[in-house]
Amino acid sequence: MPSSRPESAIDRDQRIGLQRIRDFLKVRTSYDVLPLSFRLIIFDTSLLVKKSLAILIQNGIVSAPLWDSKTSTFAGLLTTSDYINLIQYYWQNPDAVKRIDQFKLNSLRDIEKAIGVSQLETASIHPLQPLYKACRHMLETRARRIPLVDIDDETGRAMVVSVVTQYRILKFVAVNVHETQLLRKPLRHLNLGTYQNLETASMETPVFDVIHQLVNFNISSVPIVNSDNVVTNVFEAVDVITLIKGANYDELNLNVGEALQKRPEDFPGIYTCSMDDRLDTIFDTIRKSRVHRLVIINENSQLVGILTLSDILEYILLEGESDDSRLG
Repeated sequence: MPSSRPESAIDRDQRIGLQRIRDFLKVRTSYDVLPLSFRLIIFDTSLLVKKSLAILIQNGIVSAPLWDSKTSTFAGLLTTSDYINLIQYYWQNPDAVKRIDQFKLNSLRDIEKAIGVSQLETASIHPLQPLYKACRHMLETRARRIPLVDIDDETGRAMVVSVVTQYRILKFVAVNVHETQLLRKPLRHLNLGTYQNLETASMETPVFDVIHQLVNFNISSVPIVNSDNVVTNVFEAVDVITLIKGANYDELNLNVGEALQKRPEDFPGIYTCSMDDRLDTIFDTIRKSRVHRLVIINENSQLVGILTLSDILEYILLEGESDDSRLG
């Protein structure tokens, strides 16, 4: 049989870099990712949806663990997707708008079941489990964040410690694993990102249409392009939260261009990259900036693809692994 092609230097470095990241994730726990001090906001499931939205906005957060005080149990994770699903429900059931101020968080499951979408994220992991396991669990459940749930030694009851996000994990890797500098293969040579059947919108697209895209395709953002397919912005799921703060649902009748003008002044902007960019430079960007996705563009700033943190996490965990160890 002919001998296999010898491994090139860049392929070897890429393999070593990925292995170093996996080794690091296997010896660190989710506790290690947490900052020395942090604030955790937990919502009781009996809280009104309207009040929960106000608290999220007031504290500048986009998710919160849920707690069922009747059973003293962890009840899932509230995210921006749940509010978007609620808006979709009202769009399908206009008469329900009259009861909007009366809905409680414990009714979200019924609402999401009614419109046939994924229900509240309930995945969690013990904070002393290896970080690698937390990452695998997020990929398997398609969650972008995962609550850390411990057990109280005295009462034996669950206790929510914190919530770990994909961004925090990847930044932790970027800061602590110097071998990310070995990941020098350009995106065009990696099986990484989404390039086909991309959902897009224009500045004139009604916000409601974009909300339908977010819900129907289970995505967290929609690139905004002009008639030449040039990327001008990105509409994100969190933009919906900004629009409906103060329960002002009339703002949803705006078009995308008008809605994006409502963003806070400190909005960091969107991040782009090209097919020639490499993971070493992308990790450097993650280390320096709060990145949730990168829009892949060509030399004319036209849309080519989307690279999400989920894509990066799946690549560094599973690239080159045997089929048995990959996700089912």
